[in-house]
Amino acid sequence: MVKPPSIAVIDIGSNSIKILIAARDRSGGIKAVKSRTLDARISAGISSTKPTLSEEGMTRGLGAIRELLAEAEEYSPKKTLLVATSAVRDATNGAAFRQRVKTATRQEIRVLTGEEEANYIGRGLTCDPELEELQDFYVFDLGGGSLECLSFKKRKITQAISLQLGCVRLTEKFFKNPAAPLTVEETTALAKHVRDELKQSGFKFALTAPPAVFTGGSMSTVRAIKGARHQLRMEDTPTIIGTDTLGEMLDELGPLNLEQRKALPGMPAARADVFAAALITMVTLADYAHVDRFHHSLHNLRWGIAAEALDLL
Repeated sequence: MVKPPSIAVIDIGSNSIKILIAARDRSGGIKAVKSRTLDARISAGISSTKPTLSEEGMTRGLGAIRELLAEAEEYSPKKTLLVATSAVRDATNGAAFRQRVKTATRQEIRVLTGEEEANYIGRGLTCDPELEELQDFYVFDLGGGSLECLSFKKRKITQAISLQLGCVRLTEKFFKNPAAPLTVEETTALAKHVRDELKQSGFKFALTAPPAVFTGGSMSTVRAIKGARHQLRMEDTPTIIGTDTLGEMLDELGPLNLEQRKALPGMPAARADVFAAALITMVTLADYAHVDRFHHSLHNLRWGIAAEALDLL
């Protein structure tokens, strides 16, 4: 039996670098052949006036890309696509990093605009079979460098914006010492900043909120921590997360220092320093958008890129 052609998508994000190898299933839908995430944190320094990728960050990023490309070769994808988002998009030396990757791998990196990023995330969500019944809904995707906000009507995107509210960016901007317990002053300032940015964005939130979908590693971390408490894998935990759960997790995390956060069962060590900023952002967003729960989906940017590429084969 001939295997259906596959597409490999490598997403070079601010906090992690991920691969999805996807193909069509018998019904014409999209299935994941392989998915993996490597923590690389190429975005250190992203909050500065002139963001610059550090030598260490670029080295980590290139290493992760080469590792994922090597894994992709085993599946003989019809096409391999590399895309980059906020960290490379905003960096003054983003072009130099792209050239370094091209020289080492012969692969071009496509830098997505904020609007393109948001729209591909939206398309990816429509591939999730668990969301087939949703017609009118919000989508929020929180990364290391940015927060994408989308609104759907009858499963069509009506609004799509990208805000510089990523958890790495906000950690650098508001926490003097990310290894220390949270302070009331820093927490309040970060939450106010998120509310102000949402208010000024022009994104229209309904007074009676439709269902809301959340994607990105921060919500995966919430589920991983919840699952670890019940000896469950993240994938086996409920996909609907109440905002009260996020608030309770923030209250628990706030008094802890970095080493104590890393020791929490289910906490990825590479995310422990930025997870507090992520939780504050999610809680503030939920309050501002009048949302009391989120549907978590793993069908995000990479799925949208893969869906488009498979359509063109």
